[in-house]
Amino acid sequence: MRQAADLRGKAALGAVTAAWLITSLYYCYQYLMRSAPAVMVPQMSDAFGLTAVGVASLLGLFYYAYAPFSLVAGMAIDQFGPAKVVPLGAATMAAGALLFATGDATLAGIGRFLQGAGGVFALIGAVYIATTYFPAARAATLVGATQMFGMAGGSAGQFAVGPLISAGLPWNRFWLIMGLAGLPLFVLLLWLIPARAPASASAAAAPAAPRALQAMAAVFRNPQSILCGLVAGLMFIPTTIFDMVWGVRFLQEAHDVPYSMAVLRSASIPFGWIIGCPLLGALSDRLGRRKPVIIGAAFVLMLTMILILYGPAGIFPPFSLGLIAGIASGAAMLPYTVIKEANRPEHGGTATGVINFVNFSLSALLGPLFAGLLVRVSAGGESELIHYQEAFKPLVFGLVLAIVLALFLRETGPAARSAAARILANER
Repeated sequence: MRQAADLRGKAALGAVTAAWLITSLYYCYQYLMRSAPAVMVPQMSDAFGLTAVGVASLLGLFYYAYAPFSLVAGMAIDQFGPAKVVPLGAATMAAGALLFATGDATLAGIGRFLQGAGGVFALIGAVYIATTYFPAARAATLVGATQMFGMAGGSAGQFAVGPLISAGLPWNRFWLIMGLAGLPLFVLLLWLIPARAPASASAAAAPAAPRALQAMAAVFRNPQSILCGLVAGLMFIPTTIFDMVWGVRFLQEAHDVPYSMAVLRSASIPFGWIIGCPLLGALSDRLGRRKPVIIGAAFVLMLTMILILYGPAGIFPPFSLGLIAGIASGAAMLPYTVIKEANRPEHGGTATGVINFVNFSLSALLGPLFAGLLVRVSAGGESELIHYQEAFKPLVFGLVLAIVLALFLRETGPAARSAAARILANER
């Protein structure tokens, strides 16, 4: 009987692992679509009849949907389980890609909004599966590995798509391919994600909407939740705004780097995430602590951004600073583990939704401000290095703020929980 139970346990673990992997692949698909526009801004400017700043505003619609729908996704997953809602997110994102491929500015705006609304279910679904069905001691490692998949897509969106666009692939054909790729992904998610375990009788009897609102209120009332969102958001902005929107243009205009090389160098930041997310997650699990890794990585990221903006050109190897920045900013995923550990277990999806909401609200709000600031300091003309330095200087101050805020996080790692349990046992 024990052997049969072991076999059932291994089969269940294998099924959950497959579900986590396909949901992480969905996150890779989402990030590919999120980052790819950075390498086709001139083509989209011509097609839509917009300036580069206008295209940046159009692309920013992703975050205007991604941020509020983080709350919807988190509450929906908590109330109905990932199997019922995550596949619908993939289908919505695929529809958004098809609308973007039409070349019509209005439909593209709707499509970009749908991409953000549907894409948010990827990360929240994958984190929910990783932190609900796997041992708690592996939480940070699995959350980091989830982000590794996302950044693999982010890197491919520049590293792979850039050369394809340069070789003559029409930008709208890329979006058509992405839309069609969403269909098999939807089917796999529908098939592989396990149904949630039945809720208790009292929980099942309560209406879903009040339960969801109560869960969201409980997470928002926890100051640690807001701290987690702010720390993650301030560490994400160098990637989501500086690199994925302006990275290629910064290298071209500020340092006269040819387009093909600028694409590769810009892609080094998300490539660094591929290394940093699982590495820093595993380091945090190994130490049993979250705060030292977050603070140390934020400090390294701050120094690297100073060198990228203000350092003399040619002192460091071309890809080194981007790679280090990407590795260090991978620690932005650790607050996703902290917020789950700092809130009630049954609010796991909602907690991930809340941190995503706070995180990407910063990107949605600050993206247009950075674009407007760059236009203002360059007087609407061609941007030079000094203009980029002036416009993106707040990024550095934001990272200083992230370090300060991280000091106020409550340590939630396994080592801290074990120490607290020993103290409690001794008091008894």
